[in-house]
Amino acid sequence: MASETVKLLGFWPSPFELRARIAFNIKSVAYESVEENLAAKSDLLLKSNPIYKKIPVLIHNQNTVCESLIIVQYIDEVWTSGPAILPADPYDRATHRFWATYIDDKWFPKLRTIAAAEDEEARKAAIGEVEEGLGVLEGAFQSCSKGKKFFGGERIGFLDIALGSLVAWIRVIETFNSIKFLDEAKVPGLANWAEDFCGDDAVKDVMPSTEKLAEFAKTMFTHMKPQS
Repeated sequence: MASETVKLLGFWPSPFELRARIAFNIKSVAYESVEENLAAKSDLLLKSNPIYKKIPVLIHNQNTVCESLIIVQYIDEVWTSGPAILPADPYDRATHRFWATYIDDKWFPKLRTIAAAEDEEARKAAIGEVEEGLGVLEGAFQSCSKGKKFFGGERIGFLDIALGSLVAWIRVIETFNSIKFLDEAKVPGLANWAEDFCGDDAVKDVMPSTEKLAEFAKTMFTHMKPQS
């Protein structure tokens, strides 16, 4: 398959693009990274994802695959050049998909609302909801990991990628708000897991630094604030 085309359309601060990068690293797949300008989206992006018009998009030969978790599953199924990303057991696989959906649909939107909070009361309420969700995810980690380092066991898997791709953003928001979400006293499993995840060979070279992401976030969060 030396002549195959593998492109990833993305934007470096995006945790969703990061998911695909990590999956490619796990599978040792070479790919072309195409950086998008989201303020002036390319014709290639608009053609490749005409429904949502957003990144990431995987282009594999003549096929396009959209939505980050679907892309990770596609990578897992197409390339056998590395360890499996999704669990082999059907029930475990369904459980990991359930929690990944919870992260994207329920928990991550709460994290975003902290930066967009209109006042201190709203900010504190959003922080409380994020902390409550982390408590739920701590329970999921204890159940899914079965006493091992990762949600996926001895190595990172699908659910690790789903939550781990957000760690850099969690740290940025911690910095901006002088709080600690991944607190060993409150969520010991997730606190240790986050360190192990960021240090993994498939992750450490593609995870953006907190400092670089914070500089980007200062501009982004300013635009998110309501205008007086």
